[in-house]
Amino acid sequence: MLERFKEFIGSERLFQPEQKIILAVSGGVDSAVLAELFHRAEFRFAIAHCNFMLRGKESDDDEAFCEQLARRYKVLFACERFDTARYVAENKVSLQAAARKLRYDWFSGLLEEQQFDYIATAHQKNDVLETMLINFTRGTGIAGLHGILPRQGRLIRPLLFATRQEIESFAAMQQIAHRIDSSNSSEKYVRNKIRMRVIPVLQEINPSIEQTAIQTSKNLYSAELILKNHLALERKRCISQKGRKVLINIKKLRQLDPVRAYLFEFLREYGFNAKLTEQVADALSETPGKKFLSESHMLVKDRENLILTPMRADDDYPEVEIKKTEKRILKPVKLSFSKETVSRRFVIPPGSEVACLDLERLRFPLKLRRWLFGDRFVPLGMSERKKVSDFLIDNKVSVSDKEGVWVLLSGHDICWVVGHRIDDRYKITPKTRKVFKVVLKS
Repeated sequence: MLERFKEFIGSERLFQPEQKIILAVSGGVDSAVLAELFHRAEFRFAIAHCNFMLRGKESDDDEAFCEQLARRYKVLFACERFDTARYVAENKVSLQAAARKLRYDWFSGLLEEQQFDYIATAHQKNDVLETMLINFTRGTGIAGLHGILPRQGRLIRPLLFATRQEIESFAAMQQIAHRIDSSNSSEKYVRNKIRMRVIPVLQEINPSIEQTAIQTSKNLYSAELILKNHLALERKRCISQKGRKVLINIKKLRQLDPVRAYLFEFLREYGFNAKLTEQVADALSETPGKKFLSESHMLVKDRENLILTPMRADDDYPEVEIKKTEKRILKPVKLSFSKETVSRRFVIPPGSEVACLDLERLRFPLKLRRWLFGDRFVPLGMSERKKVSDFLIDNKVSVSDKEGVWVLLSGHDICWVVGHRIDDRYKITPKTRKVFKVVLKS
C-alpha cells in the first residue's frame, strides 16, 4: 500500500516531498490510513479536524481521537468547531452543502495562516463513482460527470489509487485505529443510499466498476479541458466589453452550432439559467429592444449585439486609488492598510478577509474596482492565470454575491480578489522583508 501510495503521488504530480501538507482528518478509516501513510512516507504534514457538532458526544470523541493522532505523530493539530445547524437555518442550504462550505473556507484560511502548500483529503476510488452517480442523478454537465479529481488547485486526494475495501483491509492488517461514524449507515443521505443500494448492482455487472469510473473520470476531464479551450476561443471571437457593458455579437454567435448550447455557456456566468437562455435564443430573430433579466444582469437584444449590463445601484465608485501612505478607506468597501516588517514572530493572520502582500512587489497607487469580464489573476497556490469569473464559479460564489466582488490592482495586475484570494505573484516568500497588510472590515 505504501509503495502504491508514493507511486500515485509521483505519477499525478500531487506535491514534492519537501512541501508541507495539511491532512483533513475526520477520524474515519480513510483519513486514519491517510495519516498513517503520510507518517510512514516521512512526508511533512499537519492534521486538521472539523467538528460540525452534529452528533453530540460522538463528534467530541472524534475530535479527541484526531488530537491524539496528531500527538502520536508529533505534528501540528488544528481544529475548528462549527455551529452547522445554525448555518443551515440562516443560509437555507442542505446539511452537506453547509459542511462543505464551512470546511473548505476554513481550510483555505488555514493554508495561508500556517504557510502550508496543500490540503489533502481522504477521498478514494469509491468516492469518485459515488460522486459521479449523485451528480448524474441530480442533473449535471461534463464537469459534474467527471466527479472527483486527484488535484484541484491546492486540494489534493492522494488515496484515489485505492478502493474502500483495500483501505479497510490495510487498516485491519496493520491494526490502524480509527473511528466509526454512525451516520454512514443511515440511508437518509443520498450518498449512503447509492453506496448501499445502487453500487452493489453495478458491481454485479462490472466487478471493476470503481476502476472503470476512475478511467471514465479522466476521459471526461480531458474532454472538459478541450471544451474549455474551445469555448475560450469562441468567447474571445464573439464577446467584447465596453465599460460595464458586455457585448455578444449576434452575427458571430449565429455562426456557431448548436447556437443555443454556446449561448448558454456564454450567459450562465451572468445568472441566466437554461430556460431563460432558451428565451434569449428564440428572440435572436426578433426586432431589437426585447429585454431579459437574471438576478444580476439585464440583457437587451439590440440590432447587432446582445447587450449585458449589471444591475447594481452602488456604482458611485467605479475605481478608487490607494496611496502608499493610506491608512483606511470607508467606501466603496471598508479596508484598512498597514505595513509590517517580517520577523520570526510574524504570522499571516487567518481568514480570507486579510491579504498580506509583498510590499516591494507592489506599484502604487493601488487601484480598487469591481471585477470585470475577462479579468485574470494567478490564484495563490497556482502557477497559471485564471479568469476571475471561473475562480468565483469554482468557489461557489453565488450570482448575487459576484456583483459585490472587488479587486485590488497593482499596476495592471490583480493582487487580491478582495475577501477571497491573493495573487500568487504577490505572496509572502522567504525573501520578503516588508508586508503590506490589507484587512476587509465588515
